[in-house]
Amino acid sequence: MIRGRKRKPGLRYPCGKLKREETEREAMATALSARQRHYGITVKQARDERLGSSLGRLNMQSLVSEPQYDAGTKFGRLHQAHHAIMGLPSPNPSSVTAIMIAAGLVAGVTTTEAEEDTIENLRKRYDAVTDALDQCDRDHRMARGRKPSLLVYRVVCADEDATLWPECDLGNLRVGLNCLARVFRCS
Repeated sequence: MIRGRKRKPGLRYPCGKLKREETEREAMATALSARQRHYGITVKQARDERLGSSLGRLNMQSLVSEPQYDAGTKFGRLHQAHHAIMGLPSPNPSSVTAIMIAAGLVAGVTTTEAEEDTIENLRKRYDAVTDALDQCDRDHRMARGRKPSLLVYRVVCADEDATLWPECDLGNLRVGLNCLARVFRCS
């Protein structure tokens, strides 16, 4: 006759010890509590997806308006799509696996070749946006602080935290985002 209590179900190590499995809920609770501690916000605010990016945090603090936020996110998606189709490296890759998949090094994963007209349309849209940002830089060349295009790139593409930037740089960032809003027709 077997003595003792029944074994708990689950995966075990070769020695017989039960493996600790972290559920999705536990992982999310850890992330939410970290956001609450770091940003000093409520649980409901911690669930907001805008906290995941520097531009979103600026929007939550009302340093960037909704149209500026929308234009920035559209530019971020366009920038990533352009870099992916052109074979350029991402400024902040999500993981080594993502890099390997993009390079076609992972077995079983195939990347489809984009059609020529899709590539040409994407290239034209990206060129139009970068031309507008260059024009914005020329129009505001006498302003104090850094160039609007550089600030947009650092916040949107490189996800640099801008909450401690001087007010002149935040103003130039807003100018660059307004330029993007005009190009993407965000209102």
